[in-house]
Amino acid sequence: MPAPILSPGPRQPVLFIGHGSPLNVIQPNDFRPRWEALGREFGATWPRPQLILCISAHWLTQGWWLTGMAQPRTIHDFGGFPRELFEQRYPAPGAPALAHVLATELRQPGTDTPLGVDEQDWGYDHGCWGVLKPMFPQADIPVIQLSMDYARPPADHYALGQQLRRLRERGVLIVASGNIVHNLRTMRREAANHQAYDWAIAFDRQIGEQIAQGQLDDLQHFLQQGELARLAHPTHEHLLPLLYAAGAADPGETVRFFNDSFQGASISMRSVIWG
Repeated sequence: MPAPILSPGPRQPVLFIGHGSPLNVIQPNDFRPRWEALGREFGATWPRPQLILCISAHWLTQGWWLTGMAQPRTIHDFGGFPRELFEQRYPAPGAPALAHVLATELRQPGTDTPLGVDEQDWGYDHGCWGVLKPMFPQADIPVIQLSMDYARPPADHYALGQQLRRLRERGVLIVASGNIVHNLRTMRREAANHQAYDWAIAFDRQIGEQIAQGQLDDLQHFLQQGELARLAHPTHEHLLPLLYAAGAADPGETVRFFNDSFQGASISMRSVIWG
């Protein structure tokens, strides 16, 4: 049975947020104000979520897991940044009982095995709190993170995203956090937001066109773009969250983009709203 706090209600949208540098949460930039504005739409354009389910590029596991702590810790999973960034905290509550309910409702893709529940190891990594803190600064909405099994093919990530679709009818806001292009090896920190490598623009444009045209099933085949995909993602954990968001979206659902520019010439900040 569904947990009592997940009562049926107005449908939540699905978000894919290009999170970029951890510094975006504390330094002046073009991206955070739009995250803040998006947060203000809840309670106005959309109902307030009962729960946020976040899929971040930064929690990779064997199998799939949900955070099941009452008070998840804020994880500073980076190095070489100012002390102010390490002092950031996001004290949103977890939802342990609900994590166990969702774990039994969802299945490891391709199996009848429920998801795991992590009750002590993880928390909120910067892909999660770095975007939720600007959007929901009061930190009063419970948050559960969902991990990703990087060893599994993209189709499995998309399939699990499709399982998440029904949660939208129960007050769950799905927030996927990654980047459509993410190549730290080729970053040029002095580049303006409108500047990017030709291959970065090409890959971002291809993915954007598939999303705009509702070709969401095609997103799981991004590796077929060969060298272009390898340039855009030397490792592709930052693109996988998009597959969860796309899987949770309905075919033909209204879609809009924001923050559709680049950071450091090789990180696409393009973000997507379905619903």
